[in-house]
Formats: sequence, C-alpha cells, structure tokens
Amino acid sequence: MRIANYIQDSIVDGPGIRFTLFVQGCPHMCEGCHNPQTHDENGGREMSTDEIIREMLKNPLLDGLTLSGGEPFAQASDCAVIARTAKEHGLNVWAYSGWTLEELLASEDPGVSELLSFCDVLIDGPFVLSERTLNLRWRGSSNQRVLNVPASLASKSAVSAL
Repeated sequence: MRIANYIQDSIVDGPGIRFTLFVQGCPHMCEGCHNPQTHDENGGREMSTDEIIREMLKNPLLDGLTLSGGEPFAQASDCAVIARTAKEHGLNVWAYSGWTLEELLASEDPGVSELLSFCDVLIDGPFVLSERTLNLRWRGSSNQRVLNVPASLASKSAVSAL
C-alpha cells in the first residue's frame, strides 16, 4: 500500500499511546489541511501491510491504532487488514475520513464496509478552513464528528462517541 509515514507512539491522534498510520493519497485536498504532503497519490512510499503490522506490533505499550492521511478509506481494503490485526491484538481503532459516515455507508467498495466493521471511532467529514477550531479534541473543524462506529452501524445513523 502507499503510505506517507507512521508514528510508533502518538499521543495526539486519539486516547492513549497510538500507532498512527498516515496513508498517502487524498481525493478531498481540503484547503488548509495540516497534511497536504499526503494528497498526491503517487507520493510517499510503498510498504506492505505485513511490514506495517510488524512495525505496529513492536510497541507493547500501544492502546490503539489511528488511520489518518491522506484518506484511509481510499485504501480501505489494505487498511482493513491492518485494523483487523490491531483488533485481534486488543487495540482500539480510530479512523479519520474526509467522507461522512453516510457517504461511507453508501459506498459500493466492499473494503469500506470491512474497514468500518473494525473501527471503534470515526472522525468524519472534510476539514473546512472557515470552521477551523482549536477548541475541539481530535478534530480540526467544527463540522467534523467523532462517531461511535459500532453504535452507528447498529442504528444505521451517526451516533456521537463524545
């Protein structure tokens, strides 16, 4: 898969100590994005899901995995493999997406629903520069939601995780 980078021990991309994977490529290209270097789908580097999983599992202190970007749902099948392994090792899984939950649920890509099935929390919606805020945890703009994915999938509607 194509990645921009990863961080072994992030404390800012969700609760606890997290392995944060920044995927490469983003169709949203939000104005003011704090990771614009991840937009070009040909940028970054290739890394296999097995290599990423090995790196993730090196840290025995991890609480969770965060999939960021770029756009993780643009590489949903590969991200699902990593998320499944994280869950199998007792880690919680957070994902960021410029698409809303409703848009992801309408996707015909089977990898999208598979990835959602392994997520505990989804921060959804594009970054909107005019709604930028530093007062909300884990989000860059006030339009973005922090969603409880299992509850959202069960109710077929967005359920806040906050």
